[in-house]
Order: sequence, then structure tokens, then C-alpha cells
Amino acid sequence: MDPEMAVNADGHELLPEQLKWSCDPNSLPFECTKELTPLTEFIGQDRAIKSIEFGLSMARPGYNIYVAGLAGTGKTSMVKAYIEKIVREREKKEGGAGPGDWCYVYNFADPDRPNILGLARGKGKVIRDQSVDLLKALKEELGKAFSSDEYVNARKRTVEEGQSAQRKIFEDLNSQVQADGFSLQVTPVGPVLVPMSNGKPLESAQFLAMDERKRKVIEGKRTKLSKKVEESFEKARNLEVETGKKVEELDRKVGEITVSRQFEALSAEYQSHKEVSLFLEGLKTYTMGNLDFFKAPDQTQQIPATMPMFGGRDPFLPFQINVFVDNSETKGTPVVEETNPIYSNLMGKIERRFLFGGYLSDHTMLKAGSLSRASGGYLLLSSRDVLMAPAVWPALKRAIKNKEVTIEDPWEQMGFFTPQGLRPQPQPLDVKVILIGDAMVYHLLAAYDEDFWEIFRVKSDFDHQISRDHDNLMNYAAFVCSCCQGNSLRHFERSGVARVLEEASRMVGDKDKLSTRFAQVKDIVEEADYWAGKEGAEVVTATHVSKAIEEKIYRHNLVDERITELINEGTIMIDTEGKEVGQVNGLSIYSLGDTSFGKPSRITAKTFMGRSGILNIERESRMSGKIHDKGVMILSGYMGWKFAQDKPLSLSASLCFEQSYDGVEGDSASSTELYAILSSLSDLPIKQGIAVTGSVNQKGEIQPIGGVNQKIEGFFRVCRAKGLTGNQGVIIPHQNVRNLMLRDYVIDAVRQGKFHICSVKTVDEGISILTGVPAGERQPDGSYPEGTVNHLVDKKLRDIAKGLKEFGGAEEMKDKKDEKAAA
Repeated sequence: MDPEMAVNADGHELLPEQLKWSCDPNSLPFECTKELTPLTEFIGQDRAIKSIEFGLSMARPGYNIYVAGLAGTGKTSMVKAYIEKIVREREKKEGGAGPGDWCYVYNFADPDRPNILGLARGKGKVIRDQSVDLLKALKEELGKAFSSDEYVNARKRTVEEGQSAQRKIFEDLNSQVQADGFSLQVTPVGPVLVPMSNGKPLESAQFLAMDERKRKVIEGKRTKLSKKVEESFEKARNLEVETGKKVEELDRKVGEITVSRQFEALSAEYQSHKEVSLFLEGLKTYTMGNLDFFKAPDQTQQIPATMPMFGGRDPFLPFQINVFVDNSETKGTPVVEETNPIYSNLMGKIERRFLFGGYLSDHTMLKAGSLSRASGGYLLLSSRDVLMAPAVWPALKRAIKNKEVTIEDPWEQMGFFTPQGLRPQPQPLDVKVILIGDAMVYHLLAAYDEDFWEIFRVKSDFDHQISRDHDNLMNYAAFVCSCCQGNSLRHFERSGVARVLEEASRMVGDKDKLSTRFAQVKDIVEEADYWAGKEGAEVVTATHVSKAIEEKIYRHNLVDERITELINEGTIMIDTEGKEVGQVNGLSIYSLGDTSFGKPSRITAKTFMGRSGILNIERESRMSGKIHDKGVMILSGYMGWKFAQDKPLSLSASLCFEQSYDGVEGDSASSTELYAILSSLSDLPIKQGIAVTGSVNQKGEIQPIGGVNQKIEGFFRVCRAKGLTGNQGVIIPHQNVRNLMLRDYVIDAVRQGKFHICSVKTVDEGISILTGVPAGERQPDGSYPEGTVNHLVDKKLRDIAKGLKEFGGAEEMKDKKDEKAAA
């Protein structure tokens, strides 16, 4: 052990074997992953599995499932695979026909409110095709019936009889008109009686030139004839209407026989299905009421598409059935994963077509969303995607609570105008929703959404780490095997698997745990296969895995290298040699999203006479967070407990993170700041080759921190760049020893005595290492041994308190003298 790193009490330097858990390849009972069976189960997620099983089995409203866990833990793919497995087992055991089909049909009472039909699985396409065949048969049979000689002759007779009766009326009328000396002329404004003279119509001038008595006689006759004309024309119109009714009755009799015959078989097939029977009955009534459409063999050429009664719609639209949800090809219970849950993809949509400057829609343009397709089964959604998509979360909650899916235009809900909106009948919904996201989203929804607890009563919590026992080690190896087989990769030799296991332990920063973020593990497997291919190797070994890890670090550590360069050239001032009073190297973490690394920061403390206490410069400049502020306040509590039992704590001290231009957060530097204060008070210099991390409590106990591996490696790289002296190292909390999974280059330097890592439990242990002077324990009389750090600090604080008292007394005497002189 290096003399510069000597410690007292329980502080001790760690051995190379304590800096990392190493997986012995020989402990793995296989030579290559080719010998293993690919993994098909979760690894170490018993709690989550039991929650999912409970949620899937609980057939009560509101027992939908929220799957919580960090990204990359394989939640979505594994949950989907597990649900499909449970569904298969349940169907094999219990049987069942599975969910049926849903169809939208024409609403004869209100075409803008289509009706929905629920049918057995596969019957949607059947009834759709039957409706198409029915229309085809009606066109053919009615076309034949209305073009038959019997119908043509009967219609002709009926029309001719009516026309003959009308001719007789007009002939009698014309005879009477002529006998009275008039001529009947039909004009656009109606029939007109014109007086005759010598077989020619009498002109107006001639009529006016007549004797008044004659004119009155002619006007009297015209008045009487006008009534006769009106009566005759009324009789003719009545005859025309009567003839039309006779023709319609003829059409009805001819059509009723044909239509009834065509509907007979279909009505009998669906007589037990009330909704379908009502639809067929309405379709039959519609057909009988629109027989004119079926009289011509080719109706597409006979019926204009712009007929007012249909508003541009196809007159045969009622015969079209929209198979909204088709489960004919679905095997078993549907398990639907919606990867893009925007409103239309989730809830369904109403399509439109452009016609004559406007938009037209009907029941055939209704499209199902994933919620409708998953009815009778399970729907998997990402919580983040659902919450980010406009109007989706309220619509999803409403559908789950009301147990129905209503297709609406989302723009209409936002207050925008929408062209011709349909109001389809809602589809009944029976679905189990599995919402997948992180724990933070779950806690926010549970805290701020009053409906969340009612509809998502089951939480399945995926842990991001699992125990490093033999079973999980073998499961990990099986996972590597499944990656190799599923992605056509080279298989891993057991040394390669051991190296993957070590990296999985480092990912969670715990020697006794393994990471469950399998997406990141899969990346390592695939990249290691790439480097094995570059070498032409048949299997992947530990060398290839290490190469993949190193290359990935290299691709992401540009900022890390730039900061190290700035430190090495002196732009960022960090000392790794010598000693300084009131100056310590603290360790911090830089997180940039895709990578994180540790770097040292110079922390300085200056103490002087005063009563203002410990001043945090970062706090005063509003550059520190609440946790960091709390850590600094704890230092005052420690100083008072340690040194102010027999005197007041009279102290002014300033703390600063030198050259910090961003905010400071966290309490991991609180012990470092305390060491700087103790050094300044005792006037003992601190070794600049030693960096420190760890938080502290009011009792002076060092507490664990996060990112210990990155912090140690970051300081080591700085020391290596400036030159290793053998007197450099890092002090960490003793609780963080289990978190050590350091890179091999750091462990090699420790093994060669070029770098040192010490763990401490208390502030006294840490200050002893940093100054090389014993901290000193409190004696029965409350004092500390002569020459120790605590003795020097206590003496300095006593001198400050005494100086303040003497200074205050002198000032008071001076003030009294001034007052007396003034009097």
C-alpha cells in the first residue's frame, strides 16, 4: 500500500479483486450457445408476470393493466409474446369460437346514422357476398319480369285504356266548344278559348269592334265553356293519376312475386338474428319502393348519379355491407399492438369522397381502428404515444368506461367545422387494454387523472435489474442464444457470454445484479458479431465483445475527450499533484443522453472571522439545485455537532465549484466540500492527486452515491493524461464497493500500484487520507489529541470565537467613550 494513501481507523485501500466482478467462463456449463435452447420466457420478472396473469384473468370492468419499467427492458415484445402464450393455453384448455365480425349497414330511417351488426366469426364476408348476389339476382329477375311480353302487354293495355278515356273526354269537349263557336288552344299558361268567325279565330280588334251586346253574349258563352274545360281537364288528370296507380299496382304485383322469392332464402337463414332480419326487411321494403331502378337490365346506364333523392349516392347503396371488423382470418383471440396510436388509427375514421364542390360519405367509408379490431381480445399501447397524440387519451378512457367505440371526427371535437359528419351506431367493446410505459408516467397519471385508477387497476412493474444467481446466468446465456438464432448471428463461445454478463452487471452498477434492459444487451451481441465477422471468426469470443464495447464508447466519447484535453492543457484547472489548503478534487457526472461520463471539478473553501456561517456561492448565484443546497446546509449541522459543544460556532466560510458554468445538483460533493472547509480551518494541505465523492450526514457518516464507476474512470483518465505518479487515487463511500465494475485499464493500473481506490465510512477516515494527518477522536474531556486534524479545527474555531468576542468588546468600549465625549 502506497504511503501517500495511508489511512487510519477503518478506511482501507481496495484490492484489484474488489474492483469488479469477473465471470469465470469455466463456470458456465457449455462450450458454445449453439448447445443451448433459445430463451422464450421472462428473466427474473416474477412480480411482473404474476401481475399480468392476475390482470388477464380478472374478468371485471376496470382491470386493465399498466406495465411499468425502464425503456429497453423488452416490456412490449415480451408482454405481447407472453399474452399470446397465455391465450393459446387458455383456448386449448377452454376452447371457444373467438370474437365475431362487425358490419355497418344502411339505416333506412336515417342514412347518416348507419347501424352496426354483430355476427359470428367469418359471417361478415358471407352476408356481404350474399347481399351482392341478392342485388345481382334482383336486377336480373326484375329486369326479366318487367321486360316480359305479359308485363309489357298488360302495361300497354292499362296505359292505352287511360289514354283512350282521356281522348274521349277531349273529343267531347272539343265538339261542344266548336258548337258554341269557339276554338280550344293549349298554351304554356293553360287552355284558352278563342272565339271563331267564319271558321277563323276572331282577332282582338275585331272582337272590340263588335256591338257591346254581342260581346256580352260571347263572354257569357266563354264563361260557361271555361267551367266545362276545367272539369274536363280535371277528369283527364284524374284519369292519368288513376292510370299511374294501375301501372304501379301492376309493377307491385309483378315485383312482389320476384322480390319475395329472392329474399325468401336469405330471410329464412337469418330469422334467428333480430338485427339482420330487420335489415333484410328494410332492404326488401326499399326494393319494393324503388322498382323503377330494376326495370332496365343495365341500371348503371339508366340511372343518373345525380338524382336529387340520393344526393349523388349510388341508388343501390343499401345493398352494400361494410365488413367493419373481419375476424375470419384471425386465429384465436386477437392480440393487437398499435405502434402509432393517433386518433384515426386507434378509434377508426370516416372517409370522404369529393363530389361537385363538396364531400360525401356513407356507411361504406367507415374504417375500423385498432380498438375495434382488438374487441374480444387484447390491445397493447405505449403510454407516452397515447398521451402525446391529440384527443386520444380522453377518447380511450371514454371507450373503456362506456364499453363502446364511437367513430367521430376528432376535428369536430376541437370545435372545427367538418363536412357532412356521419353518426354511426357505436360498436360494443370488450377489450383488455395493456398500457406500456415508464413508472414516472404511471405515478403522474395516478396523481393527476381521477379516471386512471378506475380503468387501470393492475400495475405490472418490470424491474431493471435481477439477481446474479446461477439460474439467471443461464437464462442470460439462453437470451444470447435466442439473439443469435433469431437474427442469424454467429454463436457465442462461453468466454463471450461471460464478457456479456460482466457488462450486464456494469450496466446496473452492481456486482450482484444483472441488467434487464435487453435492448442494450442485444446491441452488444449484434456489434460483437460484427467485429467477429471482420476477423473472420466462426464464433464470438470475449475479445470481440470487448472490442464492441470499446468501439461503442469511442463513437460516443468525443465530449469526454475534449474536456480531458482542456484539463490537460490547463484551460480547466485541475491539479493531480502536490498539496493545497482548502482545495479538493470533487467528482461529478456529465449526462448527454446517449452517454455519461465522470470528470473532476475543483472545489475550494475559504474560512474567515465572522458569523454568517457557510456561504454556498452556487446557491447565491442561483446555479445550484435544492438537493445540493440541502447538502451544504447539512455541513453546518455537522460542524455544530462536532465542534460547538463548548463554544458558539462562530464561522464564515465560502464554498465554490471553480469554473462551473452550468447548474450544480446532487449531494455527492457534500463530503468533498466538508473536507475543503476542514483543510482551510486546520491549515493542513490536501493531496491534489486524490479525488473524492460521497455525501455526508450530520453525524459525519459517508453515504453512497450514484455513478461511482464513471466518476473513478473519469478521474483516472485525467490523471493518465497529465501523468500517473503512483500517488493518485479516489476515495469512495464504503457502500459503493458493491457497485464497482471498473474497466480493465483502471484495474490494471491499480494492480501495478499506479492508481489507488479507497473506501471510507466517516469524514474522519477521509480527511486522514487527504491530509496524511490523523483525524483524532474526541477525548472524555471533549478535547482532541494534540496535532490531529480535529484538534487544529477546534483550536481555530475557538480562536475565531475568542477574537470575535474581544473585537466586539473593544468596539463596545469605543462606542461608550464616544458617547461620553459627546455628552
